[in-house]
Amino acid sequence: QVQLVESGGGLVQAGGSLRLSCAASGSISRINSMAWYRQAPGQKRDLVATITSGGSSNYADSVKGRFTISRDNAKNTVYLQMDSLKPEDTAAYYCNADVKSPGWGNRLYWGQGTQVTVSS
Repeated sequence: QVQLVESGGGLVQAGGSLRLSCAASGSISRINSMAWYRQAPGQKRDLVATITSGGSSNYADSVKGRFTISRDNAKNTVYLQMDSLKPEDTAAYYCNADVKSPGWGNRLYWGQGTQVTVSS
């Protein structure tokens, strides 16, 4: 019904920047909150940032001041601008979206993940 496709991951040196994108497509009436999570090998998946449909955002303490979440509601897309990257930011990054589809209630969808690797 709804697919989330992430892009923008890669290998970057410490101090560098990357911009992740996550585009939602399919049967969509409305997207409520959207978020980015990350998961390092052997670790649990942790929340990085969230953004409401109105643009209010929240961040994990570990990324405040370095990462910026934004969204384009017309394109059903959420972004994560990552600056001043550190080796500890290395992880697979996943987006999710709380989606209302026609004839259905709200449902949470996840993307497939994109790898971010920060070298020291």
